[in-house]
Amino acid sequence: MKQNVYDDEIFYKSYVELRINSTGLNDVLEIPAFRTLLPEDLTHMEILELGCGFGQSCSWYVSQGAGMVIGIDISEKMIARARQLYQHDKIEYVRLPIEDINFPKEKFDLVLSSLAFHYVADLKNVLERSYHCLKNNGFLIFSQEHPIATAKKVPNGWVKDENGKKMHWILDNYNDEGIRKQNWFIDDVIKYHRTTSSIINVLVETGFKIVRVLEPAAIKEAEMINDDLKEERRRPPFLLIKAQKI
Repeated sequence: MKQNVYDDEIFYKSYVELRINSTGLNDVLEIPAFRTLLPEDLTHMEILELGCGFGQSCSWYVSQGAGMVIGIDISEKMIARARQLYQHDKIEYVRLPIEDINFPKEKFDLVLSSLAFHYVADLKNVLERSYHCLKNNGFLIFSQEHPIATAKKVPNGWVKDENGKKMHWILDNYNDEGIRKQNWFIDDVIKYHRTTSSIINVLVETGFKIVRVLEPAAIKEAEMINDDLKEERRRPPFLLIKAQKI
């Protein structure tokens, strides 16, 4: 099933507010870690971003010298916002489910995806399509919610005491892969839980070489401003993988 919660009006408004106010973990944790996996020099590179959202990262890649960026997203609202805020002659935004990409063989130097793969039912399909359109020795770099975070079948993974203090994180149903329904801005947002080994093995089976794996914590500067971020060290919220087409 190809899910498009970002065109739900309530979800969309809540998500945009989250990103504008930088109150989520994207800006202080996931994005800084993601960028450490990128090549030092993006000059003239051709990049495909899967799940581009409102285009902020596409714009940043161009600012770092990328020769061309194609941003793919299933959401009409996100693509419209990207064209409004981050239009550039080196960026093309395409409304399309990432499961349906069908680009020519060996077109891109990089295929990138930030926090989108846990919404995908058929990960192998997306990886095979990404492999096909990557140049030889090109890189697939992606982040997703960590399997420790997606494993739970309860609404909230933290067990708290009577004062609301977080005591510990629930890790249960880890090997029971499949659909997880969560309440995030709206009810029944569908995500797909896979074990870490399943994710790594399907990459290897597709032909990728695993280059680096990250389970990042928030940057120190952010923790100094927001002490609550230190609690994110108690369990990894994100998994980031850099893989190479060989």
